[in-house]
Amino acid sequence: MLMLATGLSLMAQEGVSVQFYTPTAVRIVKGGPVPEHSFAVIAAPQAVAVRKSVTRGGTMYDSGALKVAVAMDGTVRFFSRNGKLLLKEGAWGFETRTEGPDKGARIVRQTFLPEADEPFYGLGILQDGTLSLRGKTRRMIQGNTEDFVPIVQSVKGYGIFWDNPSPTVFRDDASGMHFESEVGEAIDYYFIYGGDADGVVAGIRALTGHVPMLPLWSYGFMQSRERYKSSKELLDVLHGYRERQIPIDCVIQDWQYWGNNYQWNAMEFLSEDFRNAQAMIDEVHAQHAKLMISIWASFGPMTKPYRELDAKGLLFDFATWPQSGLTDWPPRRDYPSGVRPYNPYSAEARDIYWKHLLRLENMGIDAWWMDSTEPDHLDFKESDLDVETGSGSFRRVRNAFPILSVEGVADNQKKVSDRRVMILTRSAWAGQQRTGANTWSGDVGSSWQSLRAQIPAGLGFALTGNPNFNTDCGGFFPNGYNRRGAPATCAQNPLFQELYVRWLQYGAFCPMMRSHGESSRREIWEFGAPGEPVYDAIEATIRLRYALLPYIYSVAHEVSAADGTFQRALFMDFPADRAGWERSDEFLFGRSLLVVHAQYTPEAVRFDDTPVDFSAARSTQVYLPKGCDWYDFRTGERLKGGRTVTRETHLDTVPLFARAGAIIPVGPDVQYTGEKAWDDLEIRVYPGADGRFVLYEDEGDTYRYEQGACSTIEFTLRGRTLTVGERSGSFPGMLQSRRFRVVTPDGTVRELVYDGKTQKIQL
Repeated sequence: MLMLATGLSLMAQEGVSVQFYTPTAVRIVKGGPVPEHSFAVIAAPQAVAVRKSVTRGGTMYDSGALKVAVAMDGTVRFFSRNGKLLLKEGAWGFETRTEGPDKGARIVRQTFLPEADEPFYGLGILQDGTLSLRGKTRRMIQGNTEDFVPIVQSVKGYGIFWDNPSPTVFRDDASGMHFESEVGEAIDYYFIYGGDADGVVAGIRALTGHVPMLPLWSYGFMQSRERYKSSKELLDVLHGYRERQIPIDCVIQDWQYWGNNYQWNAMEFLSEDFRNAQAMIDEVHAQHAKLMISIWASFGPMTKPYRELDAKGLLFDFATWPQSGLTDWPPRRDYPSGVRPYNPYSAEARDIYWKHLLRLENMGIDAWWMDSTEPDHLDFKESDLDVETGSGSFRRVRNAFPILSVEGVADNQKKVSDRRVMILTRSAWAGQQRTGANTWSGDVGSSWQSLRAQIPAGLGFALTGNPNFNTDCGGFFPNGYNRRGAPATCAQNPLFQELYVRWLQYGAFCPMMRSHGESSRREIWEFGAPGEPVYDAIEATIRLRYALLPYIYSVAHEVSAADGTFQRALFMDFPADRAGWERSDEFLFGRSLLVVHAQYTPEAVRFDDTPVDFSAARSTQVYLPKGCDWYDFRTGERLKGGRTVTRETHLDTVPLFARAGAIIPVGPDVQYTGEKAWDDLEIRVYPGADGRFVLYEDEGDTYRYEQGACSTIEFTLRGRTLTVGERSGSFPGMLQSRRFRVVTPDGTVRELVYDGKTQKIQL
């Protein structure tokens, strides 16, 4: 029987709904009515031709790309188009809740039975330092440093999205991979078959939303501190970078520009130290930089937003940060702050939030740092989850708090401005990639263990469809690296100096490169002077980031237009190389660059001013994935893949490799992203395999690219022939002609003047 499934739930057996959204994405709902609302899924089901066949053992649905078999007992199995088993369910069931506001709802459970040696990845930002999810257990409830997105994907090329925003336990053990959510009417999940990891990511985004372009400036270097205490202090930092001719695009103002904690998140410059805030903003812009500012999901009782939200019953009543109205530390509980989170589940509350944020928007603030979007939930009690949200109990919708908070700002900004949304946030939920938000890994500690954990944390997040990830370079809490009784001394500690440099080198290959930390200053001059090894290493890292801007922005276009991924686990590009399946210490940045890290100093977290010879060479072990040759990005040496090699390292160099076939544009030396046109680009070409790269350009900070105001130039490498294709598209201010300097690893340079027409070069 051939049916056209157009948003229909095809009932296989009693209590099991099979609904194809695309030929390769199917929704399974079991044991109850199909939920009408999802915070994540925004796609409508396509008209999918599905062939249904019924046998004594159950019902088979075949879309031509995916087969779904439902047994008589309601157990589901998934097969590829040629009948290969991809995954089968195990036990499933329900437990009725008997108390509280969710009385009558159910705890829902589902087990899946992957193969014994089949790695799974995803679940969001986890801080345990490993990539594979096998053997892990997590209670998924949003926190400061771990953000949960209940999406997993297999090396076999399929993924599962467990669409339930209540606190959920994920557990993988010998009996299978289990999901158990605290509140639900039915089991509700999506099976996505992509064939490979990129296909799964594309399937996730087809359901939950695609990634918009972020502004070009957001890929430059950002400097922050907890916190700049006055307008003068913030401007001194920006001027310090400009005077030293160190590139920077954004300075970030952290909390308390609003004054005391009773005025928490007033969304106004109320502190006397910022009384000249408009002049500060204007000067930031005059220096060709941007200003990002901290805003929170909570308000103090003396603020205008608090009063308006409270009058409408749109504030939650549980303990959040800060707990004292005084700014002293530790907090004085006898002077409670009265700060309360707002209710983003209410559309009215989200609009009120934006109405007050509009004061800062109208002053010219360029970007929003949305802190505590999980939100901070202190002195936690289970009864706190009983509060009504308007979408059910807080328990029922707990983990969707971040996406609603962020989307409220993003959607409202788009109504008043064509400036691209740029949001830095601390928490996420499925689908949040559609807002353009960049999620950071929270207030992590400063240690080598913590730095190593950031790589798999970012990779796991990317595999849920969320490509924009970053961390506090150097770690937020440097406690232990400071001299006792002297906070702000870790920058003089060689043990911290290298940690910061290596973390910054990692940050250079994150979608956002941002220096930030507590009780220590991270500006470049705090680490020495020009000519000194630590200062020079920091400068070299920032300049490397800016040199790669044409590559990074073009990858951003691939992320947006073709569902690409910035930070790529090795299995994404080399699924047949089992040696890379669980590697959590290296990754690809885009499809062309392999990033690894080195270390000089001991693991110890302590203050130690014993000099370290940072000029000496060290060595590190690097695994080069099997399937292609690799080139040392610095020396041009060609190396075979599928083996571990020893590489010499220095403080100012990160182990970096380009794969054979890579084509990498390198930009001009600039002080900020828009300072110079890309009219004289170096194009690095790495022979040894066929390759392709698309150079993307647009206006940099409007949404007119969505209407076609952009251009692309395709470079293709076939053997020793490089073809520079005809330019496609246009936008106001586009370069009509330019020079490309094509450079091969042996140092040979070939120049061409490009006027938009196809040209070929023999290498």
